[in-house]
Amino acid sequence: MRRDIFQAIADPTRRAIIALIAMQAMTPNAIADNFNTTRQAVSKHLRILTECQLVKQEHQGREIYYSLELSKMKEVDKWLEQFRKIWETRFNQLDNVLSTIKKQKK
Repeated sequence: MRRDIFQAIADPTRRAIIALIAMQAMTPNAIADNFNTTRQAVSKHLRILTECQLVKQEHQGREIYYSLELSKMKEVDKWLEQFRKIWETRFNQLDNVLSTIKKQKK
């Protein structure tokens, strides 16, 4: 089953896993050590992230290391960019209104 990227990152645990492996690849056990949950629960989150192609697996001997798939994260960033521009415009407009109000009070 193909999962939606945005459903995957909607979960706070999965976002925390993404943040953990953003800097370095980690094994499932190393990832699980950072959460107050079972190894099986972390494995489920990793499976969902893998199905969405947000993380990739690399076998090194008997261990599996998970790392961030940057190209998929760039897709998310590209989608978010449209909202970033909208909010920057709104914040700039708010700054202008606040500056005007502040000048009027003087």
